[in-house]
Amino acid sequence: MTGTGESPRSVGVRLSALLTKAGLTPLSASQAQAFESYLALLLRWNARLNLTAIRDEDGILSRHFVESIACAHSLPPGIATLLDFGSGAGFPGIPIALCRPEIAVTLAESQGKKAAFLQEAVRVLGLRATVHPGRAEALTVEFDCVTLRAVDRMAEAVRAAAGLVAPGGWLAPITTGVDLAAVQAAAGSGFMWQSPVSLPGGEDRVLALAKRES
Repeated sequence: MTGTGESPRSVGVRLSALLTKAGLTPLSASQAQAFESYLALLLRWNARLNLTAIRDEDGILSRHFVESIACAHSLPPGIATLLDFGSGAGFPGIPIALCRPEIAVTLAESQGKKAAFLQEAVRVLGLRATVHPGRAEALTVEFDCVTLRAVDRMAEAVRAAAGLVAPGGWLAPITTGVDLAAVQAAAGSGFMWQSPVSLPGGEDRVLALAKRES
């Protein structure tokens, strides 16, 4: 059962309806079940921890889930490894792992309790993902794609994230149209930016995609 007393199945139906409204492909039955389990786990942990400021089901579905799923679908093909920089409650990294199972996702989170939640989510959902319980800046490997969303000190984070992108790989911050120029400047030279991808949910949210030149 979910936090509002509705059946878990209804969560998948509602999420698929939101995706259809946003012009996105509805979830498969297995994906819907996984997102239902993710939501239940998130609500249970959020009752004790401040994982996300949005605490109601509808808000989590429409803002966190739909936006992250849209991000997953918008990432270029050919990505084998991805880092979710400052993953928090797992957005967009966990939805990417659910929607793009060919990608090996690393969820980096320095706050211990949030990292513990991510470890539990990976276990419960059976994800092809690993958790780095520390600062992403401490990683010494490069990734085909590095994404980040709603992190503290965004410009500083983007600079650090840019250094973890492999040559020919992608930097994929989620930001707003207003902040896009600042995010692009923070990444520094060596990136070829594509036109930003508008994300559903309002507030001028965009996925900024940049390919690192080899």
